[in-house]
Amino acid sequence: MGSSARPVIQTARLRRLLERLVNIYSPSGKEEDAIDFLYSFLKRYDVPVVRQPVDDHRSNLVVLPPDADIQLALIGHVDTISAYDLEDFGCDEASGELFGLGTADMKGGCAAMIEAYLSASAVASSPIPAALALVVGEEEEGDGARRLVRDYHFPWAIIGEPTDLKVSLVHYGYLEMQLAIRGKRMHASMANRSAHPAESLLHFLLRLLRYWEERWPEVIPNIRDLSSSSAGFVVPDYCEAWLDVHLPPALPMGEIILELEQLTESIREDNPHVIPSLRFTEIHSGYDIPERSPFVQKIRHILESRELRWTPVPFRSHSDANTLWTAGVKPILLGPGQLEKAHSPEESVSFDQVVAAAEIYADILMAL
Repeated sequence: MGSSARPVIQTARLRRLLERLVNIYSPSGKEEDAIDFLYSFLKRYDVPVVRQPVDDHRSNLVVLPPDADIQLALIGHVDTISAYDLEDFGCDEASGELFGLGTADMKGGCAAMIEAYLSASAVASSPIPAALALVVGEEEEGDGARRLVRDYHFPWAIIGEPTDLKVSLVHYGYLEMQLAIRGKRMHASMANRSAHPAESLLHFLLRLLRYWEERWPEVIPNIRDLSSSSAGFVVPDYCEAWLDVHLPPALPMGEIILELEQLTESIREDNPHVIPSLRFTEIHSGYDIPERSPFVQKIRHILESRELRWTPVPFRSHSDANTLWTAGVKPILLGPGQLEKAHSPEESVSFDQVVAAAEIYADILMAL
């Protein structure tokens, strides 16, 4: 790029940015305050940032240098899950660890990417051929990422999901499933176990779990919600469950979907008194990027130059990377924080690791 200067991460600026961002409540669907804050922050540094509308009230932020052949996008989502405690979701610090909703997933990654972009741009002799995208909606609909790839294309992306600063080249696939059982509403004292929608749903779930355990033990299922239409002293006429299912990319997703449909039909035949149904509301394929890719090797060299071990790990959760992959973008996940701390009341991230992430991102930008 014509400059050999190494970017200097401004840790005080990074710390203030992260703390302020965590203190802004931004669950999926209500990210406007966080987006407004980041837009003003980037404008303060004369960054060419634009709002990309996602719906009538929400937008992504995209930084795209003009007249540059974009090679890479740094992508982070600013939304979080809903607060476990609305009275206590903000940023706290203890022994170098920052606690609060979104610290790990993934406001730490967003702040590190913004600081890296600012620091690298300050020393680069020409526009960096990279975009910065801060998107909404990842924790729910994924509508921010879908809108991003409708309007822009990047050969590569780095997503700042919490990987403990380990590279993820393998990303699991994802199924969102709704199971439902319909039956006959009646007085509670007339409950019939063979025709009870709630009990039939439980049997349905147990058969599914046993199927995965015996046939595809690598699958990670999660029963997210259980509910019924019950209203008082009655047998409910409808019960449903929602499941998240994560699958390694090597598994035959089409075959698994077919087997799940066959299992549903067998339950229908075994018990004619209830009506089971299975609906897939999300189907996302996983992927596996080869380590021998020249761009991946460039990242490996950068990590090893900072004395970080090259230990790629699979990313087992659903993320915006699935949407990007489907759109022809090759996403690599690399960010501060640990996935096991995300979505928990004790969510946290090491600030030292956020700084290290910013340094890595800046090195990658300068290597383009």
